[in-house]
Amino acid sequence: MAEIVLGLGSSHGPMLGSPVDDFLKHADRDINSKAHLDRAGVPITYQALLEQADPAIADELTPDAVGSKFRACQTGIARLAGHLAAVNPDVVVIIGDDQHEQFLTDNQPAILIYSGETIENGVSPLPATAPEYWKRARSQYHQAEAPRDYPVAAAFARHLTVSLVDAGFDISHSEKLPRPSGEGHAYGFVHHRLMNGHAIPIVPVMLNTYFPPNQPTPARCFALGEALADAVRAWPEDITVAFVASGGLSHFTVDPDFDRHVMDAFLSRDGEALRGIPRVRLNSGNSEIRNWIVVAGACAGLSPVWHDYIPCYRTPAGTGCGMGFAILGTGS
Repeated sequence: MAEIVLGLGSSHGPMLGSPVDDFLKHADRDINSKAHLDRAGVPITYQALLEQADPAIADELTPDAVGSKFRACQTGIARLAGHLAAVNPDVVVIIGDDQHEQFLTDNQPAILIYSGETIENGVSPLPATAPEYWKRARSQYHQAEAPRDYPVAAAFARHLTVSLVDAGFDISHSEKLPRPSGEGHAYGFVHHRLMNGHAIPIVPVMLNTYFPPNQPTPARCFALGEALADAVRAWPEDITVAFVASGGLSHFTVDPDFDRHVMDAFLSRDGEALRGIPRVRLNSGNSEIRNWIVVAGACAGLSPVWHDYIPCYRTPAGTGCGMGFAILGTGS
């Protein structure tokens, strides 16, 4: 029988692919955005966020503070990558989201499992006119020069799909990507930053975290994780399996209190707390917290090993990304 031996949670925001001198250049996107939400999930302008923000946030935008946060984030990624390499599972199930990279409004599945024999990681689709800092940030998701195919645990992926359907989940199924751009950033981040290009077979599980009206509820996400764990244990071969939650935490309005609540619940696999997160708190970038909820549900038998949280502000209005890194394992 297959055994779940590792659970990882990692933010994957573009700032993580930026050198320290680029960190605050992401502020331009926030200042010009028309789609901000406040900490309660209510639409708000950047100017209104700025007016109500804690003035102390400005102290976290100094060169020394930004450098410290940059180093902490890189340490977090390296710690997760090192632990994944040490455990060296046979299969990595990646719970991620697709942000209109492969699936658009013509067909937006709520939950999809990909089971092609391989999955392509493509070259960055950014135009030549894109800002240089943005090209550098996005390079952590894509091949530098030529596409690369990574292995997929295809038979295992199909087994998970069948098991979930038997458990009452309506799972979309795909053996090929519908568009030529390659895997989305949630999966490219794992290949490039957590696996460092090492070809561990994966199972890509795609949640529609971002786009109404068919986003899975927090309760459904936790139940999906539990059902995935049952499906893993039903696999007859003796293999080891890791789960990775790719994305989050709060963005684009950073909410450290909310992030720490999510992190604490993830580490303790607190289903009641995770199922009870109000859906209005899980829109825009916050929506990727759904990926962490699934992994928490799947990893009930594991224990917290290590974690860190860094609120990475990039404007005095409190916008940016709450960067979380966590390891669940079989030992402390």
